[in-house]
Amino acid sequence: MKIFMFIIFTGLLTENFVLAKFLGICPFLGVSKKLNTAMGMSAAVIFVMVLSTAVTYPINEKLLVKYNMEYLQTIVFILVIAALVQLVETVLKKYMKPLYNALGIYLPLITTNCAVLGVVFLNLEKNFTYTQSLVNSFGAGVGFMLAMFMFAGVRERMESCDIPKGLQGLPITLISASLTSVSFLGFGGIAERLFK
Repeated sequence: MKIFMFIIFTGLLTENFVLAKFLGICPFLGVSKKLNTAMGMSAAVIFVMVLSTAVTYPINEKLLVKYNMEYLQTIVFILVIAALVQLVETVLKKYMKPLYNALGIYLPLITTNCAVLGVVFLNLEKNFTYTQSLVNSFGAGVGFMLAMFMFAGVRERMESCDIPKGLQGLPITLISASLTSVSFLGFGGIAERLFK
């Protein structure tokens, strides 16, 4: 149980995919203007991360590694992730039309979201078991959600601020993202001390 807590804690704070590893920046910057769209995108990313790990791990172990076809990992993983994103997109379009419209172009971009592909590869790199991989994917997804929520709150507050003309738009967004990222540096090393 201790190892699972460690994996989730590191996914949330010390190895946050967006704020520490800088993966998944496109939806982080694009969909974080409003809290409700950030929540919807985060839920979709968590779902795709966990499901893609659940599907790709056995494919990798039982097919690619067994038959020495590891060179196909990237292609196979992207195809699986693309199929899962299509599933999420179809469900949102049918049952949650306002959220589907709010996410717009960023929903299909989950397919190429390097955070989703990154978690699959990092699970393999860290030699996690199947259960540990699922926990890591969930922790990384919740870490993505935490980053999205924090940054959506920052961006909503910035709308009422008097920002100098030269910094309005993307410049102040990038400055805010970097300051949010720097705030997570303080969590470095905490996980190792807490879960010894």
